[in-house]
Amino acid sequence: MRPGRLRRVTVRLEPWSEPALALLRKINTPQMRRHVGGPETEEALLARHRRYLAMPAAGQGCMFAVLAGDEMVGSIAYHRREWQGEQIYETGWNVLPPYQGRGIAAAAGAALIGVVQEAARAAGAPRSLHAFPSVDNEPSNALCRRLGFHLAGPCDFEYPRGSGTVMRSNDWRLELGQD
Repeated sequence: MRPGRLRRVTVRLEPWSEPALALLRKINTPQMRRHVGGPETEEALLARHRRYLAMPAAGQGCMFAVLAGDEMVGSIAYHRREWQGEQIYETGWNVLPPYQGRGIAAAAGAALIGVVQEAARAAGAPRSLHAFPSVDNEPSNALCRRLGFHLAGPCDFEYPRGSGTVMRSNDWRLELGQD
């Protein structure tokens, strides 16, 4: 468990587990997925869940359930990928509607940055963390600014990776340092 605090909101990040499938189903709504192509089929959702479970063992990153108290209220992740010829970490997040506007995404983001900074200390690890919210997703773009990301600019971004579906996104970059 990783604590994160921002504006007196405390959350915990817990690695993805079988019970998090229920959270994934709550996230899979037209409202929650409007900026990323809409809800997925049950088959696609189960495949996504299996990928999330396998991420840590593959050494490519980790998906976390975001907990407020004992309740799963969102998700956040980081994973390695190639972007414009460079190895980077990518992040993305969701907070369920009843919990939005309470600082939960910011607290989870701050906690995740700490996790990724640790991962970046490994030899050969990426040295930057990127987020690619839709240019139309103002809350996620505002969160990137709040967390200290630098706007590199708009870009065409394939999501989900390997799908062939391209969305217009902003490329937000956070340098992780090399302690």
